[in-house]
Amino acid sequence: MLRNLAGASRIDPMNTSFAPPHLVDDELDLLAQLLPLARGLDIVELGCGSARLARALLRRFPGSHVTGLEVDVRQHERNLADPQPGLNFIAAGAQAIPCPDQSFDLALMLKSLHHIPVDAMDAALAETRRVLRPQGWLYVSEPIHAGALSGITRLFNDELVVRAQAQAALDRALTSARWETVIERSFDTPVHFRDFADFERRMIDVSFAERHLDDQSRAAVRARFEPHVGADGARFTRPMYVRLLRRRGN
Repeated sequence: MLRNLAGASRIDPMNTSFAPPHLVDDELDLLAQLLPLARGLDIVELGCGSARLARALLRRFPGSHVTGLEVDVRQHERNLADPQPGLNFIAAGAQAIPCPDQSFDLALMLKSLHHIPVDAMDAALAETRRVLRPQGWLYVSEPIHAGALSGITRLFNDELVVRAQAQAALDRALTSARWETVIERSFDTPVHFRDFADFERRMIDVSFAERHLDDQSRAAVRARFEPHVGADGARFTRPMYVRLLRRRGN
Protein backbone atom coordinates (compact mmCIF):
# COMPACT_ATOMS: atom_id res chain seq x y z
CA MET A 1 0.00 0.00 0.00
CA LEU A 2 1.11 3.53 -0.70
CA ARG A 3 1.30 5.92 2.21
CA ASN A 4 -0.12 9.40 1.77
CA LEU A 5 2.55 11.68 3.22
CA ALA A 6 1.54 14.37 5.69
CA GLY A 7 1.24 17.84 4.21
CA ALA A 8 0.48 16.71 0.67
CA SER A 9 -1.80 19.13 -1.11
CA ARG A 10 -2.63 20.43 -4.55
CA ILE A 11 -0.55 23.48 -5.38
CA ASP A 12 0.00 25.75 -8.34
CA PRO A 13 3.57 24.92 -9.43
CA MET A 14 3.79 28.13 -11.45
CA ASN A 15 2.93 30.34 -8.44
CA THR A 16 6.25 32.00 -7.64
CA SER A 17 5.03 33.00 -4.16
CA PHE A 18 4.65 29.34 -3.19
CA ALA A 19 6.98 28.13 -0.40
CA PRO A 20 7.56 24.34 -0.43
CA PRO A 21 7.33 22.81 3.05
CA HIS A 22 10.60 20.98 3.63
CA LEU A 23 13.98 19.92 2.30
CA VAL A 24 14.54 16.56 0.59
CA ASP A 25 18.25 15.91 0.20
CA ASP A 26 17.83 12.70 -1.80
CA GLU A 27 14.70 12.24 -3.92
CA LEU A 28 15.18 8.48 -3.79
CA ASP A 29 14.18 8.66 -0.11
CA LEU A 30 10.87 10.24 -1.11
CA LEU A 31 10.35 7.72 -3.91
CA ALA A 32 11.00 4.86 -1.50
CA GLN A 33 8.38 6.25 0.90
CA LEU A 34 5.76 6.38 -1.83
CA LEU A 35 6.36 3.13 -3.69
CA PRO A 36 7.18 -0.50 -2.78
CA LEU A 37 10.65 -0.47 -4.32
CA ALA A 38 11.86 -3.25 -2.04
CA ARG A 39 9.42 -5.59 -3.76
CA GLY A 40 11.47 -5.42 -6.95
CA LEU A 41 9.92 -3.52 -9.85
CA ASP A 42 10.36 -3.26 -13.59
CA ILE A 43 11.01 0.45 -14.09
CA VAL A 44 11.41 2.69 -17.12
CA GLU A 45 13.02 6.11 -16.75
CA LEU A 46 12.07 8.47 -19.55
CA GLY A 47 14.79 11.01 -20.22
CA CYS A 48 17.23 9.38 -17.85
CA GLY A 49 20.24 11.64 -18.41
CA SER A 50 23.12 10.04 -16.51
CA ALA A 51 20.61 7.84 -14.63
CA ARG A 52 22.00 8.98 -11.28
CA LEU A 53 18.85 8.15 -9.31
CA ALA A 54 18.31 4.87 -11.18
CA ARG A 55 21.84 3.74 -10.34
CA ALA A 56 21.34 4.58 -6.67
CA LEU A 57 17.95 2.84 -6.67
CA LEU A 58 19.49 -0.37 -7.98
CA ARG A 59 22.24 -0.28 -5.37
CA ARG A 60 19.65 0.13 -2.61
CA PHE A 61 17.01 -2.19 -4.13
CA PRO A 62 18.93 -4.72 -6.27
CA GLY A 63 15.78 -6.73 -7.04
CA SER A 64 14.51 -4.07 -9.42
CA HIS A 65 15.34 -3.58 -13.10
CA VAL A 66 15.57 -0.19 -14.81
CA THR A 67 15.42 0.65 -18.52
CA GLY A 68 16.66 4.17 -19.20
CA LEU A 69 15.59 6.06 -22.33
CA GLU A 70 17.66 9.03 -23.48
CA VAL A 71 17.56 11.12 -26.67
CA ASP A 72 20.92 12.84 -26.14
CA VAL A 73 23.27 10.72 -28.25
CA ARG A 74 26.42 11.75 -26.37
CA GLN A 75 24.86 11.06 -22.98
CA HIS A 76 23.54 7.71 -24.24
CA GLU A 77 27.06 6.74 -25.31
CA ARG A 78 28.40 7.68 -21.87
CA ASN A 79 25.68 5.58 -20.26
CA LEU A 80 26.55 2.53 -22.36
CA ALA A 81 30.20 2.95 -21.38
CA ASP A 82 29.28 2.72 -17.68
CA PRO A 83 27.24 -0.51 -17.31
CA GLN A 84 25.59 -1.60 -14.08
CA PRO A 85 23.70 -4.81 -13.21
CA GLY A 86 19.94 -4.39 -13.60
CA LEU A 87 20.27 -1.30 -15.78
CA ASN A 88 20.00 -1.09 -19.55
CA PHE A 89 19.76 1.88 -21.89
CA ILE A 90 17.84 2.63 -25.07
CA ALA A 91 18.32 5.61 -27.36
CA ALA A 92 14.71 6.79 -27.66
CA GLY A 93 12.23 9.39 -26.50
CA ALA A 94 9.09 9.09 -24.41
CA GLN A 95 6.81 9.84 -27.35
CA ALA A 96 7.87 6.57 -29.07
CA ILE A 97 8.92 4.00 -26.47
CA PRO A 98 10.37 0.91 -28.19
CA CYS A 99 9.04 -1.55 -25.59
CA PRO A 100 6.07 -3.93 -25.59
CA ASP A 101 2.72 -3.12 -24.03
CA GLN A 102 2.49 -3.52 -20.25
CA SER A 103 6.23 -4.04 -19.71
CA PHE A 104 6.74 -1.96 -16.56
CA ASP A 105 5.40 -1.43 -13.05
CA LEU A 106 6.70 2.13 -12.74
CA ALA A 107 7.65 4.97 -15.07
CA LEU A 108 9.87 7.83 -13.90
CA MET A 109 10.03 11.32 -15.38
CA LEU A 110 12.62 13.23 -13.35
CA LYS A 111 12.82 16.83 -14.58
CA SER A 112 12.23 15.46 -18.09
CA LEU A 113 8.57 16.01 -19.06
CA HIS A 114 9.15 19.70 -19.79
CA HIS A 115 12.01 18.78 -22.13
CA ILE A 116 9.66 16.86 -24.43
CA PRO A 117 8.42 19.00 -27.35
CA VAL A 118 5.12 20.56 -26.30
CA ASP A 119 3.24 19.08 -29.24
CA ALA A 120 4.50 15.60 -28.25
CA MET A 121 3.71 15.69 -24.52
CA ASP A 122 0.27 14.11 -24.90
CA ALA A 123 1.71 11.35 -27.07
CA ALA A 124 4.47 10.75 -24.52
CA LEU A 125 1.97 10.31 -21.70
CA ALA A 126 -0.14 7.99 -23.86
CA GLU A 127 2.95 5.93 -24.67
CA THR A 128 3.86 5.81 -21.01
CA ARG A 129 0.44 4.44 -20.16
CA ARG A 130 0.77 1.85 -22.93
CA VAL A 131 3.98 0.37 -21.51
CA LEU A 132 2.74 0.33 -17.90
CA ARG A 133 0.99 -2.69 -16.47
CA PRO A 134 -2.54 -2.27 -15.07
CA GLN A 135 -2.33 -0.23 -11.85
CA GLY A 136 1.24 0.77 -12.74
CA TRP A 137 2.59 4.09 -11.46
CA LEU A 138 3.89 7.22 -13.18
CA TYR A 139 6.12 9.40 -11.00
CA VAL A 140 6.64 12.90 -12.44
CA SER A 141 9.02 15.28 -10.67
CA GLU A 142 9.25 18.80 -12.12
CA PRO A 143 11.03 21.98 -11.01
CA ILE A 144 8.91 24.93 -9.94
CA HIS A 145 9.81 28.13 -11.77
CA ALA A 146 10.86 30.05 -8.66
CA GLY A 147 13.86 30.75 -6.47
CA ALA A 148 17.35 32.19 -6.89
CA LEU A 149 18.66 29.39 -9.10
CA SER A 150 15.74 29.76 -11.49
CA GLY A 151 16.43 33.50 -11.56
CA ILE A 152 19.91 32.74 -12.89
CA THR A 153 19.04 30.02 -15.38
CA ARG A 154 16.21 32.01 -16.94
CA LEU A 155 18.86 34.39 -18.32
CA PHE A 156 19.83 31.71 -20.85
CA ASN A 157 17.05 29.11 -20.59
CA ASP A 158 13.66 30.44 -19.53
CA GLU A 159 11.46 27.37 -18.97
CA LEU A 160 8.39 29.10 -17.55
CA VAL A 161 6.17 28.21 -20.50
CA VAL A 162 7.33 24.62 -21.07
CA ARG A 163 7.04 23.77 -17.37
CA ALA A 164 3.47 25.09 -17.37
CA GLN A 165 2.76 23.06 -20.52
CA ALA A 166 4.07 19.92 -18.81
CA GLN A 167 1.60 20.37 -15.95
CA ALA A 168 -1.19 21.10 -18.42
CA ALA A 169 -0.41 17.85 -20.27
CA LEU A 170 -0.73 15.92 -17.00
CA ASP A 171 -4.04 17.65 -16.30
CA ARG A 172 -5.33 16.64 -19.74
CA ALA A 173 -4.23 13.05 -19.20
CA LEU A 174 -6.15 12.92 -15.93
CA THR A 175 -9.36 14.16 -17.53
CA SER A 176 -9.30 11.15 -19.87
CA ALA A 177 -10.09 8.78 -16.97
CA ARG A 178 -7.10 6.66 -18.02
CA TRP A 179 -5.11 7.87 -15.02
CA GLU A 180 -5.84 8.64 -11.41
CA THR A 181 -3.89 10.86 -9.04
CA VAL A 182 -2.33 9.02 -6.10
CA ILE A 183 -0.56 11.96 -4.47
CA GLU A 184 0.83 15.42 -5.19
CA ARG A 185 3.78 16.64 -3.19
CA SER A 186 6.12 19.64 -3.07
CA PHE A 187 9.58 19.97 -1.57
CA ASP A 188 12.91 21.78 -1.82
CA THR A 189 16.04 19.99 -2.94
CA PRO A 190 19.57 21.33 -2.35
CA VAL A 191 21.81 22.17 -5.31
CA HIS A 192 25.54 22.87 -4.89
CA PHE A 193 28.10 24.21 -7.37
CA ARG A 194 31.79 24.38 -6.52
CA ASP A 195 32.21 27.56 -8.57
CA PHE A 196 31.01 29.23 -11.76
CA ALA A 197 32.98 26.78 -13.92
CA ASP A 198 31.04 23.94 -12.31
CA PHE A 199 27.78 25.81 -12.98
CA GLU A 200 28.77 26.32 -16.63
CA ARG A 201 29.58 22.65 -17.09
CA ARG A 202 26.35 21.37 -15.53
CA MET A 203 23.84 24.05 -16.54
CA ILE A 204 25.04 25.88 -19.65
CA ASP A 205 27.46 23.74 -21.68
CA VAL A 206 25.35 20.58 -21.59
CA SER A 207 25.31 18.07 -24.43
CA PHE A 208 21.51 17.87 -24.70
CA ALA A 209 21.18 21.59 -25.52
CA GLU A 210 23.27 23.53 -28.00
CA ARG A 211 23.61 26.81 -26.14
CA HIS A 212 26.11 29.23 -27.60
CA LEU A 213 26.29 32.12 -25.17
CA ASP A 214 28.36 35.07 -26.31
CA ASP A 215 30.83 36.65 -23.91
CA GLN A 216 28.40 39.39 -22.88
CA SER A 217 25.58 36.95 -22.08
CA ARG A 218 27.91 34.63 -20.18
CA ALA A 219 29.24 37.57 -18.17
CA ALA A 220 25.66 38.57 -17.25
CA VAL A 221 24.98 35.05 -15.97
CA ARG A 222 28.20 35.07 -14.00
CA ALA A 223 27.36 38.44 -12.46
CA ARG A 224 24.08 37.05 -11.14
CA PHE A 225 25.71 33.80 -9.95
CA GLU A 226 28.76 35.18 -8.11
CA PRO A 227 26.90 36.83 -5.17
CA HIS A 228 25.78 33.33 -4.13
CA VAL A 229 29.35 31.96 -3.88
CA GLY A 230 30.68 31.38 -0.37
CA ALA A 231 33.67 29.60 1.12
CA ASP A 232 32.29 26.20 0.07
CA GLY A 233 30.84 27.25 -3.28
CA ALA A 234 27.31 28.30 -4.23
CA ARG A 235 24.36 26.65 -2.52
CA PHE A 236 20.76 26.91 -3.67
CA THR A 237 17.47 25.18 -3.02
CA ARG A 238 15.35 24.16 -6.00
CA PRO A 239 11.57 23.95 -5.39
CA MET A 240 10.12 20.75 -6.83
CA TYR A 241 6.62 19.43 -7.48
CA VAL A 242 5.83 15.70 -7.64
CA ARG A 243 2.73 14.13 -9.11
CA LEU A 244 2.27 10.37 -8.69
CA LEU A 245 -0.32 8.92 -11.05
CA ARG A 246 -1.69 5.42 -11.46
CA ARG A 247 -2.78 3.73 -14.66
CA ARG A 248 -6.48 2.92 -14.81
CA GLY A 249 -7.99 0.09 -16.82
CA ASN A 250 -6.56 -2.99 -18.48
